Amino acid sequence: MNLSGLRERQQRRFAFAFSAAAISLSLLTLSACASDPLAEQYRAGSGKNYIAGDGSITEIAPENRGEPVTFSGTDQAGDVVDSRDYLGEITVVNFWYAGCAPCRIEAPLLERALEATASTGAQFVGVNVRDQAETVVTFNTEFGVSYPSIIDTQGGAQLSFSTNVPPNAVPTTLILDRQGRVAARILGALADVSILTTIVTDISHETS
Repeated sequence: MNLSGLRERQQRRFAFAFSAAAISLSLLTLSACASDPLAEQYRAGSGKNYIAGDGSITEIAPENRGEPVTFSGTDQAGDVVDSRDYLGEITVVNFWYAGCAPCRIEAPLLERALEATASTGAQFVGVNVRDQAETVVTFNTEFGVSYPSIIDTQGGAQLSFSTNVPPNAVPTTLILDRQGRVAARILGALADVSILTTIVTDISHETS
């Protein structure tokens, strides 16, 4: 074999070896990505599979709040949840679903906020926008959530809040005053327990 042919053969071997190594590295990378939990995707800045809000907080003065919101549905235990049962108390309504990464991160924070605001009499209610009851039960067990969630796959409860919750902005948390009016909104994941506890406490001090 002449020198030119030998060089060509060596180049082909090098190219093949390089391609094989690249494919192996690619497969390892894909395997690592596939094993990452949803919460890690969210922390890394990935918005895969959900559209979340930007975390902005809107508070509405009592004189500027709209009409009371009426909503109802069946929770994960098969019990009826009706907003009329919460009138006279502050109600925190959280829109979520199990596959939503920021929802998974904020779930323990919401439970801590529930405990921190117990003295105000505040009630917490979830509105699950995608899952069946069994999934909600599993989620609540995993993340220590004690309050009920309406199974709202048909969108009835969401429709009641249609002027307050932008489409696909999950999670979103709405805080209703004692009259059932939307007093505040957190558009996106709750970043800190103190944010929600402060809002609920401030509303609890209102006289109108």
